[in-house]
Amino acid sequence: MSLSDYDCPIGPWPRHVRRQGSVRQITPEELRSWIIHEDDRLLVVNKPGDIVCHPSKDGPWSSLCGAAREYFGGGGLIHLIFRLDRETSGVVVLAKDVEMGRRLQMAAQERRYAKIYLTILTGELAAETVVDQPLGADFSGPIAVKNCVVPLGRGQTAITRYTPLIARNGFTLARVITETGRKHQIRAHAQWLGHSLVGDKIYGPDQKLFLEFIENGWTPRLAEKLLLPRQALHCAEIDLTLAGETHIFRAPLPEDLVAFVETRMGVAPSLFMNQ
Repeated sequence: MSLSDYDCPIGPWPRHVRRQGSVRQITPEELRSWIIHEDDRLLVVNKPGDIVCHPSKDGPWSSLCGAAREYFGGGGLIHLIFRLDRETSGVVVLAKDVEMGRRLQMAAQERRYAKIYLTILTGELAAETVVDQPLGADFSGPIAVKNCVVPLGRGQTAITRYTPLIARNGFTLARVITETGRKHQIRAHAQWLGHSLVGDKIYGPDQKLFLEFIENGWTPRLAEKLLLPRQALHCAEIDLTLAGETHIFRAPLPEDLVAFVETRMGVAPSLFMNQ
């Protein structure tokens, strides 16, 4: 993309803002089963890949934050420290009080923490790859929330490290570490690499598949194109020791991604998790 192209970006299509749509209701039993750690100041959960973090219009039990507040009797505030997109699973940290919330939010802003993701990429990534490319709004299509690599000086600095753990049968199970925290960073950089995430409706083979999903839900055609009903991205670890805490929280690769690696790649992912 040239600088002049990015200066005159708008194409001949209406821009579509992502609509959340209705979401399923969380039960108290489910929420309890997701808890990784709980003490007087922190609640840490392993979020499934079909739950939103922020409150929605569908009631308190339709989001992780709302359900957590109800879990504590509907009183007080829950401070979301590290959010995940709706279709991303894994570790989410919530603070129970203002002081802890402020402390960890400051640590997040100053990058005084470490995060490790696991993802399944399309194509076989041959070696560890670091993408150091700025990200900004993508005006090449109708999805308003989509980002992309943009000309130097026109976006935010973004650095992502992809380390292949298994590369087989046209897919790669990779460990991902982000040195910056930009919107959709892992997904946008993976698309730029030519190794989009399996199941990614926006950064996958055709962003119009996302619009099709919004209009019609999950269909056999989408299953054929995307292979998974959600993007294959999982937050496997959050290390808060740099923030002055003693905690390192971990969540194993979820069943849907384990099944994909076993059936599509022909290997048990547990053999490679400690590499």
